[in-house]
Amino acid sequence: MDPSLKEILDLIRCPEKRVPLRPATAEELARLNERIRKGGFRNRGGTEVEEELTEALVREGGDIAYPIRRGIPILILEEGLPLESS
Repeated sequence: MDPSLKEILDLIRCPEKRVPLRPATAEELARLNERIRKGGFRNRGGTEVEEELTEALVREGGDIAYPIRRGIPILILEEGLPLESS
């Protein structure tokens, strides 16, 4: 994770619930990427996700991840990715 992102994690929040975010674990990224590779995986806005993730932020509670693309957190409700329960 980009060092500047670590510095702002205390400031940014989930756009829906206003709860803290944390970096996705390697396991969470692997599960999301597997679902993306299978095809048909949709974000909360209904758009099929085709680009695999190298980073994401997970909201407190672990149910939604927000992608980080080119070092920029995409904190838009519709871009949220549902995480499967472990």
